[in-house]
Amino acid sequence: MKSIIAIDCDGVLLDYHEAYCRAWEKAFGVLPELKDPQAYWAIDRWAVYQLPQKELEHFHNQFDYEFWTTLKPIEGSVEACQKFSCAGYDLVCVTGLNMEYESARLENLQKCDFPITRVVATGKSFANGNPKAATLASLNPEAYVDDYLPYLLDLPDTIHTAIVLRESNGSPNVGKNMNLVNSQHINFAAFAEWWLNR
Repeated sequence: MKSIIAIDCDGVLLDYHEAYCRAWEKAFGVLPELKDPQAYWAIDRWAVYQLPQKELEHFHNQFDYEFWTTLKPIEGSVEACQKFSCAGYDLVCVTGLNMEYESARLENLQKCDFPITRVVATGKSFANGNPKAATLASLNPEAYVDDYLPYLLDLPDTIHTAIVLRESNGSPNVGKNMNLVNSQHINFAAFAEWWLNR
């Protein structure tokens, strides 16, 4: 069996920030301006505002099946995955999306030429702990890469945990739990370069 590298999607492989901006434009007819290029959360990155309930529901409706098939790859992420594939690894996307969008995520990745044939959607509720933990324990990958610290906690010690330290303003990737992560990288391409040349 091939060794597995498990990978998160939004913020690691695909550009959620850009997609959020497009969703806002589709909902309200205005393309928001960039407010803080170093903001971790999309709502802080763009010049948008807190929505009243009715408008918020309308905005959330933009995040439909079609939306989740149209995100663009982060620079270097496709090539990094192809390097892993050429090196003999099996790549699995473990995403915090709801199950109903699992096939949309796979369609999106394959349209972008990622060599990924399996997506596991875990949802994002932490009501019972890390929602990705059981899936990752079952997959038992050599490494798991995410850009959100809570998803890297409470995983088996056999899994190398790697964090992508993208935009820092408002980032949750701070504090003593950062010491529990095995390696830190500026993006997924940097992780691939490091891992494959160890």
